[in-house]
Amino acid sequence: MAVLLYIMGVGIDHYLNGQVNWLSFFLGLTWIVFLLLGFQYLREYFDLGVVNGEVKWWHTPFSGGSGAIGTGRLPRQVAIWAGLIGLTVTAAVTALMFQAQELNLIGVMMLGLILAGELAFALPPLRLVASAYGELILSIILVGLIPGLAYVLQGHDLHRLLIMVAFPLLFLFLGILLALELPGYASDLKYGKKPIILRIGWQKGMLLHNILVLGSFVLFGLAFVFGMPLSVGWPVFIALPVALFQIWMMNRIAEGAKPNWNLLALSAVSTFGLTTYLLTFSFWIH
Repeated sequence: MAVLLYIMGVGIDHYLNGQVNWLSFFLGLTWIVFLLLGFQYLREYFDLGVVNGEVKWWHTPFSGGSGAIGTGRLPRQVAIWAGLIGLTVTAAVTALMFQAQELNLIGVMMLGLILAGELAFALPPLRLVASAYGELILSIILVGLIPGLAYVLQGHDLHRLLIMVAFPLLFLFLGILLALELPGYASDLKYGKKPIILRIGWQKGMLLHNILVLGSFVLFGLAFVFGMPLSVGWPVFIALPVALFQIWMMNRIAEGAKPNWNLLALSAVSTFGLTTYLLTFSFWIH
């Protein structure tokens, strides 16, 4: 998702300015990939909790971690060394960006915000990965800051088209998180995690999921009113049937039908992935 959103950000620059600085493109993409990988590995290192005096791993099939460390398939030290290597590569790429003079002030600020957000999300003492605040930080990093960084690295200041795209995608991404958290509701409660759906309850969480998913397409419609070109924005509505199927599945579960968690997860990820892909493709071909 991060790679696709980054490519979308560069696509917006391509649509507005007609050219791409490929050195900045690959430096920024490498920075994002290794930063996220590094913090993902470090997150796995700290991805444990203590319940009734017994060490428990917070990983569940839908929690976003691999579970390889907690199940003993890999030694725990592998995760911290992999994380440090990822962040070392990130630091080296940062130095290359400064050396190549690919960063302006806004770009430096965005790099700092993404780094600070990942530190708060994955590492102690804050370690917000198990809380609703962490999910909000993750959403802002992925949907707002990464496309924004991709655009700014092309040598331009922020453009309102980024905001018109980011807000609907933020709604949609939060809806996806609620869909992915629902299967792990019982285990999250057991291990003391406090994601959004646990804080508000599963019934309100299902309703909020539907509002967020539908609201994202409403916001795309409003974006046309405020100046988003119809020629690049209309393809997102091709993903609307998938979103409606996702909402239908959520309503069926709320009514007591036997849940198919894998299909729900697939439809949620497909809704966001297809919407983002259609936007990205549209920006690049125009």
